[in-house]
This record gives sequence, C-alpha cells and structure tokens, in this order.
Amino acid sequence: MIKKQHRFHGYNSLQSVYRRGKTVRGPLTSLKYLLNNRRQNYRLAVVVSKKVHKSAVKRNRIRRRLYEAVRLLEPRITDPYDLVLTVFHENVATISAEEVSKLVFTQLKQAGVINQSTSKPTATKKPTTDT
Repeated sequence: MIKKQHRFHGYNSLQSVYRRGKTVRGPLTSLKYLLNNRRQNYRLAVVVSKKVHKSAVKRNRIRRRLYEAVRLLEPRITDPYDLVLTVFHENVATISAEEVSKLVFTQLKQAGVINQSTSKPTATKKPTTDT
C-alpha cells in the first residue's frame, strides 16, 4: 500500500485531473495524469466502479493490487503528478501480480511520469548457495 501522503480521495479533488489531465489508455485500465507544481509528491487515486465488479471485496482487492504496483515504482516517479488509474475490466483481479506491474509500468512510461533513464523493473530473486 502506498503512503497516505501519496493518496487523494474525494470526487472534487479528482475534478482538476479529469478536466485538464491527459489520458493514456491500456487494455484493462486508463491513466489520467496532470503535473501539479503546488505539491512536492505525487498523488494517486484508483477508481473501480460497481460496473467492474459488484462485490466490494473484489473492487478493494483490485485497488490494493494497483496501489502495490505503483508503490514498487515509487522511486522512479520524480515529479509531483496527480494520477488517476481507472479500471474498466474485472480481469485485473485475476491476472498475475507481474502482469499488473507490467501494465502499470507501461502506462506510466507512456505518460512520461516515471524516470526514463532506468530500465523495466525485474523481479528480485534470493541468492542461492550451492553447497
């Protein structure tokens, strides 16, 4: 889960991003983003409507998965962007965590939100000792 300083809630706080932000659309989600120079850190909201899934438990699971994917990419987000990830397909709840991370990484890269100098995230493996 991302830190509280990186989240924003409420319909009114999202209005400026919806009105003036740019959009990057993927196969399962859409990312709206807007540079906010009045802040020092990025803010993220994940929107999952009841049309995606009727169960609040499933919607919250989708939200948590996306928050975690962004948290792992947090060091690469250098500018204070306002980000709104909108989910429009229920498959986000069932695909692997690696695919969710790849989906979020691709959208953030297309938007120019993440630092371009680093490469795609790779899974870290525990070192093995052969004895």
